[in-house]
Amino acid sequence: MSYHKLLTIQDISCVGQCSLTVALPILSAAGMETCILPSAVLSTHTAGFSGFTVRDLTADIPGIAAHWQKENIRFDAVYTGYLGSTEQIDYVKDIFAKLLADGGLRIVDPAMADNGKLYPAFDMDYVEAMKELAFQADIILPNITEACFLTGMEYRESYDPAYISALLGKLYAAGAKTVVLTGVGYAPDQTGVVVFDDKGARYYEHRKISKGCHGTGDVYAAAFVGALMNGKSSYEAAVLAADYTVRCIELTQGDESHWYGVKFELGLPEYLRMLGKV
Repeated sequence: MSYHKLLTIQDISCVGQCSLTVALPILSAAGMETCILPSAVLSTHTAGFSGFTVRDLTADIPGIAAHWQKENIRFDAVYTGYLGSTEQIDYVKDIFAKLLADGGLRIVDPAMADNGKLYPAFDMDYVEAMKELAFQADIILPNITEACFLTGMEYRESYDPAYISALLGKLYAAGAKTVVLTGVGYAPDQTGVVVFDDKGARYYEHRKISKGCHGTGDVYAAAFVGALMNGKSSYEAAVLAADYTVRCIELTQGDESHWYGVKFELGLPEYLRMLGKV
């Protein structure tokens, strides 16, 4: 297996087990050189903590990218998570154009919405900018809410396979190449992921743990990318990432003091076994 160089661009919450604090260790454990470009630094994540500090690093991004270009640094894949502004999205598009190696992968988690609503920091101008980024990517990992914003399709709390099929069709028609649609469940105690590409749609259903945990989307995306870069197909990577994320939640259950994230570190040995590395 080749030793890949990957760049991930997203914020870093110093405490809270999300964004870069999960992406860097998971991707490194998967056996690749993981380079980072923080879009912002937060003392903690924003869900449940109060009085957190935030430093926006937007102004630093073009200088960092220019230095990498001068040094002829290229990446086998660029994977984006939470991006804080339309300006950051524009910088990422420039990085895609200038810093990807030949044949490099563009992987976008359009982290902007959930439960039928945009995150408070975003508006429809941000959605339009994210559309441009997502539909030039090779792989996107939206949840159902994000997929609805990307397509203009009405969000529904309750849905059936026909609705999901229509949503995937609109994403594909808009330019999506491979879609990994997360959080798709047709029964109260089940959820799953649908992978849609030129081979059609494949659905993986798994147990839904009722008490959610912050940061599981970031854990899932990083685990997916790690598996993909280890030669797994998009569907195989989606299944593996789902199983790992569920295991991380299981390892956190019962510890009321650990409300702010999942103990993904405890699951890393199992993740490596899933990848066939141990």
